[in-house]
Amino acid sequence: MTETGGARAGMGPRLRRAPAGGWRTATVREVDRPTPRTVRLRLEVPDRVDHLAGQHYVVRLTAEDGYRAQRSYSLASSPGDPLVELLVERLDDGEVSGYLADVVEPGDTLEVRGPIGGWFVWEGDEPALLVGGGTGVVPFVAMLRTARELGREDLLRVAVSTRTAAELPYADELRAAGALVVTTRERSGIRPAGRLTAVDLVPLWEPGQTAFVCGSASFAEAASQLLVGLGVPAPDIRVERFGPSGTSG
Repeated sequence: MTETGGARAGMGPRLRRAPAGGWRTATVREVDRPTPRTVRLRLEVPDRVDHLAGQHYVVRLTAEDGYRAQRSYSLASSPGDPLVELLVERLDDGEVSGYLADVVEPGDTLEVRGPIGGWFVWEGDEPALLVGGGTGVVPFVAMLRTARELGREDLLRVAVSTRTAAELPYADELRAAGALVVTTRERSGIRPAGRLTAVDLVPLWEPGQTAFVCGSASFAEAASQLLVGLGVPAPDIRVERFGPSGTSG
């Protein structure tokens, strides 16, 4: 992403057990910029702990004077990927995102810790509805990749919202997986510009699904309310929010 913040919330009482790893020194193997404001980093992490789709990593930077800054980023890679993949959105005032987007090159090393998180995970064994906004699609890419590896693409349905098609990371991969893509600032085919609606979600929802929602605080709140309004049980909705509060890059 996505920088994930402290407002990581699930709307039910149950937490899943999930793997967790300590600090490692990762080597940057690949760097590219799939959209104007994002950078994709693929890292080799020695002795890494295998993650679950939906978990995240912390990246920590240390300046020469000892000052440290760290931020959390969702994993886009599946557990079977030999490298760890992070997508970072460059924020205008971001200490960490600016460095990762503008300075880091292949061969550099980074301090990382992960995987982290036990609530917002998909283990490949249950049907799920994935609702993402902007770079909030990143953990869903990990889930889709996991589903492909398991041959269980049938378990996932996806709806994503983005300002424009050009700003959506992993757009081709999401569309290939059958994702509904809604653009809020431009027409998409015969569909006028507009926000994700309950009408959009009705064909995607089935009883028994777990709903995962990821995006900015405002998007997560709106999408969660849409799902609740459709009758999705609150304990079946898991939410991951990111935003400027304490997390700006």
